[in-house]
Amino acid sequence: MNKKPAFIIIFIFLLVALDQMLKFYIKLNYYLGEEYVIFDWFRIHFTENEGMALGFTFGEGAWAKILLTLLRICAVSCLIWYLWYCFKKKYPSITLITFSFIVAGAIGNIIDSIFYGVIFSSSEGKVATFLPEEGGYSSFLLGNVVDMLYFPLFKVYIPEDVPLIGGVNFIFFQPIFNLADSYVTIGVIMIVLFYKKIFPKNL
Repeated sequence: MNKKPAFIIIFIFLLVALDQMLKFYIKLNYYLGEEYVIFDWFRIHFTENEGMALGFTFGEGAWAKILLTLLRICAVSCLIWYLWYCFKKKYPSITLITFSFIVAGAIGNIIDSIFYGVIFSSSEGKVATFLPEEGGYSSFLLGNVVDMLYFPLFKVYIPEDVPLIGGVNFIFFQPIFNLADSYVTIGVIMIVLFYKKIFPKNL
């Protein structure tokens, strides 16, 4: 194995490990809905996502979650294959790093979906325990993704005389996400900004 594949494998492993360590810390120290204010614009807010990013799902029930998890596994398998293809075709380092971010993010959230329902107790109203004697809060492939990073950058009050939505505080950037989501976002942004370098025509 040459140095470049070894570096990328270690890079992906470290990204996934960092994501999982933060999620374990949150699960074992926060109850669902608990919030810790670091700055007014940056908070740790523990929530669990049953579906995809921003809470989108394929429907209700166990079958929908299993389908989503299986599709995630298929997607990350394709990404890993493409990353290996880039190794063989000697794509530039920026290509490998970009797709390493995306692969690491996908793996990080897949781990939650596959295992967290089995290895953690429920976080509803109390801090979860690891490997509880009574079993986890769900079953294999039916875990929830742990989210905790919240950046309510500023609030804007919408006057009551504004039709339909008046009389409320609008919070700019409301999504709560995790490090794995950030990795995917970084990878996508890199593709947008450096498309020609990531996908060179001469290869």
